[in-house]
Amino acid sequence: MSRLPRLIVWALSPVFLYFLLALVGAIVPALRDDVGPQSDERSIILVQGPIHYDILLPLDDDTRATFSFLREASVPIDAFNGAWLSVGWGSEAFYTTAGTYRDITFSSVMKAATGDSGVLRFEVYDPVPIHPALHRISLSQAQLEVLQAKIRSQVQAETPLTIDGFSDNDAFFPAKGRFNIFRTCNVWVGDMLAGAGLDFGIWTPTPYAVSLSLRWNGHLNRTDD
Repeated sequence: MSRLPRLIVWALSPVFLYFLLALVGAIVPALRDDVGPQSDERSIILVQGPIHYDILLPLDDDTRATFSFLREASVPIDAFNGAWLSVGWGSEAFYTTAGTYRDITFSSVMKAATGDSGVLRFEVYDPVPIHPALHRISLSQAQLEVLQAKIRSQVQAETPLTIDGFSDNDAFFPAKGRFNIFRTCNVWVGDMLAGAGLDFGIWTPTPYAVSLSLRWNGHLNRTDD
């Protein structure tokens, strides 16, 4: 093998290893909290995007009480047609500027990859249609309450960041934890689900790893999407 192909292989090896470990991490079970048996009492929705997963929590009285601070940020959790509260975690430099792919900059990508402050984004959704990118996950009432509490505990400050959101229904807040290439938004989703007692992979840094873990652990067998 000539020198140039060897250099290319050497340069791409870490990338290949990263994605290989992501597949392994999706299958190896995380140490989940014992919150009791899973049931079909309640449901949440995971929204799959090209690089990111969001969690949709049912916008009922319990959710409104848990996230009551959102009212002060003009997130319309009391809206008559509000059905779901969307929650996503990510890099402040990347997440707050990437409304579309045209907004993505090299500097924000590098900052996210090497280490950045975490932020949470909340948005109210109307009832959502059945769609292949919307994965409905069944869980018990106890698991839902723990999931809400764990997400709430990730909010570092109840004062929203003074930046524009992506819609009239959302806001960004400072969050606990730092984002990097090993602790991504998708890893955060997996941590929240395992912390609520759901079977999930130990490390899911990519959307595909999240999707694989959902399927591997049988969650997609309970969906209607």
